[in-house]
Amino acid sequence: MSNLKSIVVIPARLASTRLPRKILADIGGHPMLWHVYQRCLQATKPSEIHIATDSEEIADAVRSWGGKVWMTSPDCASGTERIVSIIHHLEADFIVNVQGDQPLLEPQVIDQTIETFENTHPLPDIVTPACLLSEKGVFDPNVVKMVKNHAGYAMYFSRNPIPYVRDVESEHWFQSTKFWGHVGIYGYRRQVLEDYHTLPSSDLESAEKLEQLRFLQAGKTIMTFVTDHHGISVDTQWQLDIVRESL
Repeated sequence: MSNLKSIVVIPARLASTRLPRKILADIGGHPMLWHVYQRCLQATKPSEIHIATDSEEIADAVRSWGGKVWMTSPDCASGTERIVSIIHHLEADFIVNVQGDQPLLEPQVIDQTIETFENTHPLPDIVTPACLLSEKGVFDPNVVKMVKNHAGYAMYFSRNPIPYVRDVESEHWFQSTKFWGHVGIYGYRRQVLEDYHTLPSSDLESAEKLEQLRFLQAGKTIMTFVTDHHGISVDTQWQLDIVRESL
């Protein structure tokens, strides 16, 4: 269904807690968000790139690049809520949420997200990438794990290692089974975002601090696809230093 219109929205919040003002952190002479924006522009499938922010400083920077920016409330609790708050401004069937702290994002992953949506029947509610984890990532709570069914639909996401490998010592789990990680990009069918505020509250989301669990618990379908591009979300100074060295 290639006639469906797909766009990218980058939620950008300046008041990050772990690494203050990281969105505007300098990387090679440009702010981090500029690098994310340029990566999105390199993707071939989305027809438009938008940025949603509650910061006039970020908005001014985006306008200086010639980018499209929308102002949102500072009360939005997540990037998804920020997109939901401007959904009436967006003309698209499928909206890809790209985090503003992923300056090493591969444009191909955006295209794969859109292609997976177009080629899955019936159309899924949400599409997100999955990648095989390294041994180090299995027990890192900052790395989100997932399990999926044979058709590729996500069954659960967790900060804990899943599945639990019974009768095997934990230090040997990695050799016993595959562990899938979640790459922090989401593509949403428009109706899912329009109905966002009708979804019941989720105790799973509250427990794990993972917003995708709200959708799963409400019965929404999340189709996954496999990618080799793990990406990196910049949450700490050492991650920022890694990105600066890479770029």
